[in-house]
Amino acid sequence: MASNKAHHATGFAAGVIAAAIVARIGGGGSFHIGVLLSFIAGVAGSTAPDWLEVAWWSRARRLWITHRTLTHWGVGWLALLAGSYHWLGHSVYAAPVFGFACGGVMHLLADWPNPLGVPWVAGRHSLNLWNSGHCDLIVVGGAWVAAWFVGAHVWMHGVHAVHGVSVLRFLKVG
Repeated sequence: MASNKAHHATGFAAGVIAAAIVARIGGGGSFHIGVLLSFIAGVAGSTAPDWLEVAWWSRARRLWITHRTLTHWGVGWLALLAGSYHWLGHSVYAAPVFGFACGGVMHLLADWPNPLGVPWVAGRHSLNLWNSGHCDLIVVGGAWVAAWFVGAHVWMHGVHAVHGVSVLRFLKVG
């Protein structure tokens, strides 16, 4: 499991990715409120697999389900992502649901490298790269690199890092 801080940091990246995709598809609605809602939901979704396990209805606030089981199931999150993507531009609820699903998938990707792994299809699968809480910078950095490329494709009309560096050289910046 990545640390709580890593899940929040990757959640902001997931929010940027979701907002960029919603803006690109046109599911933002009036005044692009869908873009904002997808960003907020992406941040919330990044911690959802963990807080959905907590029995909020009891005083003890214990887990009602074993950690990394149903709430970390990859098929469920990917189905929610695909279904909400399909409805972008057709339903006002699709944008925040899409953002929430982006955050949930990002959470699973952040948990995948440690030995406990995540249940993508049937059983748990782990990349077994490092123990929980270690190498969070790699996970966060990867999430933000992905957010950069998706955001650059949408908001900078496909200008990526290589082209951006050549523009900076031309402008003699840095």
